[in-house]
Amino acid sequence: MPVPRARQITLPAADRHRLKALAHSHTAAYQQVIRARIVRDAAHGYSNQKIAARQRVHIDTVRRWRGRYAEQGLPGLADRKRTGRPVRFTPVQVAEVKALACQLPAEAEAPLSRWSCPDLAREVVARGIVAEISPSTIRRILATDTLKPWQHQSWIFIRDPDFAVKATRVLDLYARSYQGVPLGDDEYVICADEKTSIQARCRCHPTLPPGAARAMRVNHEYDRGGALAYLAAYDVHRAHVIGLCQDTTGIDPFTELVDEVMTREPYASARRVFWIVDNGSSHRGQAAINRLARRYPNAVMIHTPVHASRLNQVEIYFSIVQRKVVTPNDFTNLDQVQDRLTAFEQRYNATARPFRWKFTPTDLADLLARIERHEPKEQNPQQPSSRERQPAAHALAA
Repeated sequence: MPVPRARQITLPAADRHRLKALAHSHTAAYQQVIRARIVRDAAHGYSNQKIAARQRVHIDTVRRWRGRYAEQGLPGLADRKRTGRPVRFTPVQVAEVKALACQLPAEAEAPLSRWSCPDLAREVVARGIVAEISPSTIRRILATDTLKPWQHQSWIFIRDPDFAVKATRVLDLYARSYQGVPLGDDEYVICADEKTSIQARCRCHPTLPPGAARAMRVNHEYDRGGALAYLAAYDVHRAHVIGLCQDTTGIDPFTELVDEVMTREPYASARRVFWIVDNGSSHRGQAAINRLARRYPNAVMIHTPVHASRLNQVEIYFSIVQRKVVTPNDFTNLDQVQDRLTAFEQRYNATARPFRWKFTPTDLADLLARIERHEPKEQNPQQPSSRERQPAAHALAA
């Protein structure tokens, strides 16, 4: 019987460059590299037997890929689609698994706080949805819709009826505007708050510095050396921090922080200084507004909505302090904590720039409008709408 002649291969310029790069690739799949080398050898005129010896593959492998390239070009070097294993679960069963994963365990009368894949597999079998299923199959089914019922996030319902008004006022100040009028050069915006209970933890063994292939090591055991409160006022547009360490928080410590700021220039001679604060006990309500106005007539206190202290930019500074100064906590005494905070404050002020605050009053209005479109239209007229009860719950969660 005559032996069939090998297919003649002629490479176009584009294919030649792509095959050369693939044949010398160190990151491509090994099968693709071998196929590219087979086709290149064929184009150079080597016989199938010679190519099999050069690439250390069977001669049938050479015939297959040489022939596929001759018929289909580069797309012929890709694997053909396979039918795969027959489907074991119907679309209805898959949908029921996903529906169960989207229920709270309490709704299914399961004594669990959240689902795991093994728990879901047992529950699915117990309900008769399927006869048998593995936790790994459950995970693959849920992965198609990115469902992860074993994870959870915390969020809070905002019940401030004036959320939109208060939040807009704060955001306007960040944009250098108040009651629709641009702020002047002699008007300033201060964000203030307290970072409570900064402890001095003296480690029972010295902290070890990082080394080759070793992270810094901090001993788990420590002796408590007390705690202090760090009060800070952050100038939003000048990116300047004025801090104060106190034994505790309260009206008197906060008043000392106000004195520390308002007796300095440019705030002492400013036309207005806006103090943005949350609803903490030391500066809550109309009483705090009146107290500040009596002490400094050019000071105006602005409260963020209840449970929305994230609108206060000083919280961003506190997060920087937590990451760069306090963690890991390894201090001999409170004096060392205070010295570190003071030194960092000076270091920060030397190079700080204003935070790039991107959430504007327009963004807030758009967000509330989107929430409004999703509110139910029919409701009991005796009850307030969900917008009135929790006007910013979804805004904060988003």
